[in-house]
Amino acid sequence: MRDGEEAESVHDNGFLTRIMRRLTTLFPSELLEEHAEELGVVEREGKLQIPVLVWALVFGFAAGESRTLAGFRRSYNSTADETISPGGFYHRLTPSLAESQRS
Repeated sequence: MRDGEEAESVHDNGFLTRIMRRLTTLFPSELLEEHAEELGVVEREGKLQIPVLVWALVFGFAAGESRTLAGFRRSYNSTADETISPGGFYHRLTPSLAESQRS
């Protein structure tokens, strides 16, 4: 590090914004939706938006936000076109969703 330079912190909004942009470029919505469909994450067309759910989970951990299921649901609902009730959100946390996140 040079004199006067500060290391980028993961808590720096500019840094997080750049990472978010790169990740969403590498993993576009269509790719996330196709992958989730292949793994059987979505059983029927509904109001669940897979890309929004994926990013709520990924960025929720990265940003150091509240890492509770309720916090992830709030994050999802703040971005999604239609909100999901607590029961509806928890119902979607399935083994196939976990597999899609791992792969």
